[in-house]
Amino acid sequence: MSLDLNSDLGEGLGDDAAMLEIVTSANIACGFHAGDPSVMRRTCALAVAKQVRIGAHIGYRDLAGFGRREISVEPAQLRDEVLYQIGSLDAFARAEGDRVRYVKPHGALYHSASKDRIVADAVLAAMAEYDLDLALLGPAGTQLERAADDAKIRFVGEGFADRAYTPSGLLAPRGVVGSVLRPDEAVVQAVSIAMSGTTRTVDGSDQVAVSAASICVHGDSPAAVEMARLIRAALDDVGVSLESFG
Repeated sequence: MSLDLNSDLGEGLGDDAAMLEIVTSANIACGFHAGDPSVMRRTCALAVAKQVRIGAHIGYRDLAGFGRREISVEPAQLRDEVLYQIGSLDAFARAEGDRVRYVKPHGALYHSASKDRIVADAVLAAMAEYDLDLALLGPAGTQLERAADDAKIRFVGEGFADRAYTPSGLLAPRGVVGSVLRPDEAVVQAVSIAMSGTTRTVDGSDQVAVSAASICVHGDSPAAVEMARLIRAALDDVGVSLESFG
């Protein structure tokens, strides 16, 4: 059994070099919610050196809000902004010897596109225009997966090790108590998702299904690197090998 382990990098908030020693896929910020051209190139170079797959971590144009604020954007404009982000990162990836293999929305765009088909279609329109061989990484059973299926884009389901889930299978808002998991809790959740496709809800009252071929560890917390190491070791202990889906 194999699984991908991904992390959000190039955001200027964590130890990207250390994280790239552990993960198999890197969601690299494309300058809209975080990062800049120099950071994008440097992170791509590190990923290529470690043979980690590169993904475009696209977001709303919201540096001030770190892409966590839902913004109303016309579908055509959003399509163009997503296309711009993918192309920009791909230029740096190719300059360093690889290419962008997949796309993952960030923050508010991740949540908006998961529930709003119009937003999801705008994301997929940009991907289809750029490269039909790109994969889309996101939450299974949502508008993103349905839009990907219709656009003939490969979809890869994602689960989160370090974020709690609501009974409806969505991520619990960051303001909810217990929504961000401790390293020990994240290890338990990662193994549960890998082995059974389920995890406990944020209030601990029930189990929720999480269909995932890739598990995310956020790279912006002080304990992120150690958390990723613990998760990788725990998955190895239960016989799950780590390799990129790309």
